[in-house]
Amino acid sequence: MLIECLTDALIDSLKLLPFLFIIYILIELLEHKTGDRIKAVIKKTDRLGPLFGGFLGAVPQCGLSTAAATLYTERLVSIGTLLAIFLSTSDEMLPLLISGAAAPLSILKILCTKILISVVTGYVIDLFFRYILKKKHEDEEIHTENHQHEMNLFLAALLHTLQVFAYLFVITLVLNVGISLIGEDALTHFLTGRPVLGVLLSSIVGLVPNCGASVLITKLYLDGMMEAGAMFAGLLVNAGVGTLVLFRTKTSRHEVLTILGLLFVSGLIWGLLIQWTGLTF
Repeated sequence: MLIECLTDALIDSLKLLPFLFIIYILIELLEHKTGDRIKAVIKKTDRLGPLFGGFLGAVPQCGLSTAAATLYTERLVSIGTLLAIFLSTSDEMLPLLISGAAAPLSILKILCTKILISVVTGYVIDLFFRYILKKKHEDEEIHTENHQHEMNLFLAALLHTLQVFAYLFVITLVLNVGISLIGEDALTHFLTGRPVLGVLLSSIVGLVPNCGASVLITKLYLDGMMEAGAMFAGLLVNAGVGTLVLFRTKTSRHEVLTILGLLFVSGLIWGLLIQWTGLTF
């Protein structure tokens, strides 16, 4: 049984390898050409911050959530803009949806829904902090070192592809073993038969600052073992390593925990709303 699971996991992962490599080459080209411009746009926005943040966060760039966290710690963007970018960012979702042969219309609907949710949530949070709590940040000088190393685009794409391939292989293997031991029907029923628990568990998994979380959530959704509400909850919460950057700066621990709490609750609420309304993608 184990050999069969290993073989199936390897074959399924290898099928996606060429598609992932092509996608990540395009992403690296996009990030190399437009990365600085996107960061500059974020810096210059204030009232339009959540709007720009929601759209820019959907761009498949690994460093965007990190850049947003850095800009926030330097008080160059609002907390609403930061949360809009975090909620819109989906880490490995888009490449996996494309390589997993998801319908183009379905991918478009998922992206547009995430952008809309991110923009609305960002403005609500900014409204709450600016006009209800009258919260103001003190001016701070925060010096962060950012050592960037030029890397061949193809090599960077290859390394990223292999990293995601490794996560995908391990996750597929674990799922195959779990399905073999538990049974596909029983596992699917557990994940889809308890909508509130499924959304909650997905939100918790999404908090993990690692691309493995988005790989797991997206694969479960593509395999029909996770409903749309749970998928959105997890991917909205998943902001990549951007959340780790907040812990590594002079931002207070209380403030960081507040941001993580807002991120988690936002993903959970929107996931439950999508689950209860029965929206399909």
